Amino acid sequence: MRRCSNASRAAPSQRTPPSRRSRGAGGCPFATAPDDLTQPVVWRPELTAVTVILDAAPDGFASAQPVDPHLLGTLLADLAGIDGRHVIVADAAGEHRLWLRDPTPGRPLAAIIPLDRDFVTRIATLLRFHRRLLGREAGPLPRGWPLTPYRLARLSLILRALDLRDGGATYRQIAVELGREDAAKLSASDWKMSASRSFVVRLVRDGIAMMKGDYRKLLRIR
Repeated sequence: MRRCSNASRAAPSQRTPPSRRSRGAGGCPFATAPDDLTQPVVWRPELTAVTVILDAAPDGFASAQPVDPHLLGTLLADLAGIDGRHVIVADAAGEHRLWLRDPTPGRPLAAIIPLDRDFVTRIATLLRFHRRLLGREAGPLPRGWPLTPYRLARLSLILRALDLRDGGATYRQIAVELGREDAAKLSASDWKMSASRSFVVRLVRDGIAMMKGDYRKLLRIR
């Protein structure tokens, strides 16, 4: 995420152990409460290929035009910082995420397309935004953004499995809690070789990896 909120963090009491912090978290509160995602979140543009990057147009490009986000539609988010302005514009076909590196009003702008592995997605995102600028239908978001129903469902299982594991549950108990009741009836040897155990182990493993920073991969377009 781009920045932290002003939320304060209470010091842990002697009775309550301090919460475990993910590696690389930096001790920064969440910009948006994890249990309240009703407000759009502005993600770091280098991690989000569906962000259009705009900066001052080079000298000599007389026909370059400024961009006023307020004229594009409802702003779902509008954040200003030392690195520019981050805006999310509502669109029935899918939101537009903009990073105005030079937010000076009236300044002619140019689009920046990093030559990275998300080049094709960035081009598709820019074309959507350009159609919106021209007053046309922008068209759908690139495939894979936002998270598909399948990835959302698996993410929910990962979080539940990780919570149960952190609470002291065994892999077999987790399997039962996640709806695999047959796990409770298996012998020790059958359980060790079962698909249910492998499934739960993968969920917990992926959950631990996300907790250590792999959650950023959720922003990747597949």
